[in-house]
Amino acid sequence: MEKIKLAVNGTLMRGFALNSNLLEAGAEFLSETSTAPAYRLWSINDAYPGMQRDDVSGRCIALEIWELSPDALIDMLNKEPPGLTLGRVELSDGAWVLGILGEGFICTGQPEITAWGGWREYINSR
Repeated sequence: MEKIKLAVNGTLMRGFALNSNLLEAGAEFLSETSTAPAYRLWSINDAYPGMQRDDVSGRCIALEIWELSPDALIDMLNKEPPGLTLGRVELSDGAWVLGILGEGFICTGQPEITAWGGWREYINSR
């Protein structure tokens, strides 16, 4: 079965609370990278981030790339909070992969943390 590359930008990353969801799904860590300079990030109740594409005001956001089976991806997505969704994410090298994005309704009114460049950097700054 062909595996899928998945970009994660928050609590699914190594060292965070929900990384076990990827590990239990049999996902394999591939690399650290970043998005193309076209994304913004919000802290959703200081529990997890929501990332959206913004070609005008966006910047690079730190990511991890994981690889997992299609069935594992569905199982893992079913454990994500409402408002986090699967979409296409452009990486800094121009490649496109599936990734976790935040729908507008969860980001509206939340503090923007784009300036930190990623969830890990934001958490470490607190």
